[in-house]
Amino acid sequence: MEDPETRGDPGPPSGDDLAPAGAEPVAEAAQPPRARFQPDHMLPDSEKGRELLYRMLLIRRFEERAGEMYARAKIGGFLHLCIGEEATVVGTAEAMRESDYLISTYREHGQVLARGTPPNAVMAELFGRVDGVSRGRGGSMHMFDAERRFMGGYGIVGGHLPIAAGLALASDYGGTDDAVVCMLGDGASNQGTFGETLNLAALWKLPVVFIIVNNQFGMGTAVSRHSAVTDLSAKGEGFGVPGTRCDGMDVLDVQSCVRTALEHVRSERHPLLIEAVTYRFRGHSMADPEEYRTKEEVDQWRQRDPIMQFANKLIGGGAITGADAEELDRQALAVVDEAVRFADESPFPELDSLYDNVYVLGDQLRGWYSVDTRSPGATRGEQIAGDDEIQRLAAASAAHNEAEAGDEQLMMREGARRDLPAESGLPPMSMAYAQAADAPPQTEPEPAPEPLSAPEPEPVPLPAPEPELEPELEPEPEPELEPEPLPVPEPEPEDEYEISFEPLPHEEDDLSFGQHPHGHPAPLPLPPDAAPPPLPTPDEQPPAPLPAPDESDEPRLLPPEEQS
Repeated sequence: MEDPETRGDPGPPSGDDLAPAGAEPVAEAAQPPRARFQPDHMLPDSEKGRELLYRMLLIRRFEERAGEMYARAKIGGFLHLCIGEEATVVGTAEAMRESDYLISTYREHGQVLARGTPPNAVMAELFGRVDGVSRGRGGSMHMFDAERRFMGGYGIVGGHLPIAAGLALASDYGGTDDAVVCMLGDGASNQGTFGETLNLAALWKLPVVFIIVNNQFGMGTAVSRHSAVTDLSAKGEGFGVPGTRCDGMDVLDVQSCVRTALEHVRSERHPLLIEAVTYRFRGHSMADPEEYRTKEEVDQWRQRDPIMQFANKLIGGGAITGADAEELDRQALAVVDEAVRFADESPFPELDSLYDNVYVLGDQLRGWYSVDTRSPGATRGEQIAGDDEIQRLAAASAAHNEAEAGDEQLMMREGARRDLPAESGLPPMSMAYAQAADAPPQTEPEPAPEPLSAPEPEPVPLPAPEPELEPELEPEPEPELEPEPLPVPEPEPEDEYEISFEPLPHEEDDLSFGQHPHGHPAPLPLPPDAAPPPLPTPDEQPPAPLPAPDESDEPRLLPPEEQS
């Protein structure tokens, strides 16, 4: 490969070719993949098609059940679902080798499942149980499976990009052709680690593929409002990393694009950037009220549901039937139900395991279970009460036994001592007095002088009471008329999205996505070299002007495109 220092300055992509404008000719093998959308790919055989469809259905059903368990308080902390992004996840994993590394964001349930981690272990991790993939220590955002080379999800936006470069550097040092796939969100492309990592990856020629999962929003902020460059595939060119795009709602397009990129980085030892244009049907997290987008926008993207698109392509191509798709869905649901049962029966980690994998050598330093700060200076909780008592309170707190632990804490706030047995009958003692009583006496205290008695004041004569006035009679209030009850609106049905597959009427019929008699509308067309709608750019769709000021003082809502 030609030395990059002899090439011209990078420029914007020309047509489909992302080679820098004005660059000197380079070898054909060194040309990066071409930027395009190719929605019409050759369908895989029946077995492979079933496998891809099942993996997407498993992720969808797993995420739906995880959201339900979160609502039931079985899962704590935060929960970020990838419903709608299954094609991006499965297509990426399908293009990778088993020896390749995958590193992701905190929205990583689908990635760890796609890499082959058992659903039981993933669900148990969400429950914080000892049989989880990270022994219950990682939870939703920090899963890790080194055996399958899933190098974890990370809660810091953009914090995992330098780690991806480090993994690729290790691959270079080891002399292997193992590549690294680093998945990040569109919001992470604005972080400083994005430019720093891409710069070093290009400078050191590291075999890493950066995939921006552009689900249209960084938390609740649309791409056009947080990024001056809405074509995110071009954001790496200034750092020497060419970019391309793929349809993140088409599993075959993602697979083809990622496989081509991995072949390039293996052979040319040079990083590439892919923008997978997709959409998340749920909020940023389970705590997201989703006030930044309209229901109509979500419904428009649901018309291009990646699972429905791929299932109907397979049905239309004769690879499977509608009954086959329904059976795959039932199998996925059964696996997810078993994962929930397994996670619920898995025990919590032992309390003593809090000290496992802590970077302290030997027993010279041990952590504290609790700290008492009611006296001057911090005191170890183990010194105030027996270790068994602290273990009991900590275990009760871990089990969310707020009634028992709360009573004890209330007594402690009032000055009681936990190390006094309840049957002693002694009154509660303040902590300062308790510590003074436990300490050895130093000197005999001098008796306190008796207080001087003050003379009693002479009584002051009270004034004579004034004669009471008869109260004036108030008119009786008129009876208030009861207001008529307002009509109670019927509750709207929950916004659930069911997947249903209709069998073919005849085996020879061509039941494409658009000809489905009771299915969803046809997918939106994808013109070449353009993102699937709705991905507006400032030139193509200028924002609508604000409405003229109204003479009334009533507040008005901004248009949907202007709402944050």
